[in-house]
Amino acid sequence: MIHINFWKWDNLNSADREKILSRSDTDIKGVMESVGRIIEDVKVNKDSALIKYTKQFDKADLSEIPLKVTEKEYDEAEKGLTPDVREALSWSIANVRKYHRKQLPEGFDSFEIRPGIFTGERVTPIDSAGLYVPRGRGSFPSMLYMLSVPAVEAGVRRVCVVTPPNSDGTVDPACLYAARLCGVSEIYRVGGAQAIAALAYGTESIKPVVKITGPGSVYVTAAKRLLYGKIDVGLPAGPSESVIIADSSADPYRAALDLLIEAEHGSDSSAVLITDSEEIAEKVKGYLSSIIENVPEPRKTFLSDVFRGYGGIILTSGLAETAEIVNLYAPEHLQIATADPIEASKLIRNAGEILLGQDTPFSIANYATGPNAVLPTGGMAKSFSPVSVRDFTKSTSLIYADRKGLKDITPHVIALADYEGFNTHAGALRMRKEQQ
Repeated sequence: MIHINFWKWDNLNSADREKILSRSDTDIKGVMESVGRIIEDVKVNKDSALIKYTKQFDKADLSEIPLKVTEKEYDEAEKGLTPDVREALSWSIANVRKYHRKQLPEGFDSFEIRPGIFTGERVTPIDSAGLYVPRGRGSFPSMLYMLSVPAVEAGVRRVCVVTPPNSDGTVDPACLYAARLCGVSEIYRVGGAQAIAALAYGTESIKPVVKITGPGSVYVTAAKRLLYGKIDVGLPAGPSESVIIADSSADPYRAALDLLIEAEHGSDSSAVLITDSEEIAEKVKGYLSSIIENVPEPRKTFLSDVFRGYGGIILTSGLAETAEIVNLYAPEHLQIATADPIEASKLIRNAGEILLGQDTPFSIANYATGPNAVLPTGGMAKSFSPVSVRDFTKSTSLIYADRKGLKDITPHVIALADYEGFNTHAGALRMRKEQQ
């Protein structure tokens, strides 16, 4: 019998609510020590450490295989894919590219902010980016192009990918084909915390980068957490999570189908239905149990674990309370299945993405609608945004003052510098005045 967590929000105490709002990302404490050792090993022993850990964790012996994927492997990957997969990748990448080109920041030309003082902003791409594409629970070419397209569109000079290999040392062919379509030709067959360490510190085969981004396991998440400050580790993208808001107008069968989408990523995923309709709640609960019973392994176990663990159904007193819970949860993925999803969406402040209506399941957004599917997890949608072109650019302020501008601004700056006790700030201006 499949157990589905079921809670009535008004009957829960603060501790129970906090537990429901928590996600598996908080469980990384148990691996931090071992990940720290891996990082230090890679920092010191470089390629040899990568080869050791790849054999230990991925069962792939890379001692006689180059870490970098060869050009021949790209050719073989393309030949090995069926036409429908190649077409789906090309079609989806075109949508993602079209969407992300709209995001290109332009900065702004200098303008006169005060007489004689001109300011502006210049936007430039970062020099290098390392993209992490997970592999453990399946193949994820979609993650490769969701990360690669915005980096390439931003104009990053060097874009490289790290991804765990198969046991024979090969890399997923669809990932290689997607990389070629995106214009990425630097891929390394290494994953886990060791790959993150390699991107941060560099090895004989892998040059360091200035930024790392991409979702991964608790080990990858822990590695990025430990390396924060050494390198820009991008948005927090941990185990998958989704929330569906539903009212009495929702189709419970479709709600159940959509609730399973993100849950099948793994036992550490979370999937929550929040509804003010007890009838919808009960029907969705029944559909979930019957559908999960017929899902093949290992996804069946993943789904069962999620709905007795980080997932379930929350019954609320109304839409306002539902929205309040969503804003506290700040989900990675949110679908609104209400009579007026656009109006309901106005109540939501915190979500990585919002899908409007039951004709917009998480599946299509994960692959092909255009917006990025790499989203903040663990409640970090309260302050982080989806991966975008902006993640791979930076802005630089431009300032110019002529003699008149300097004269006018000087007394104000001297007054503030004196107040804060910065003698040379004020002195640089006072001494200039004395020379004139």
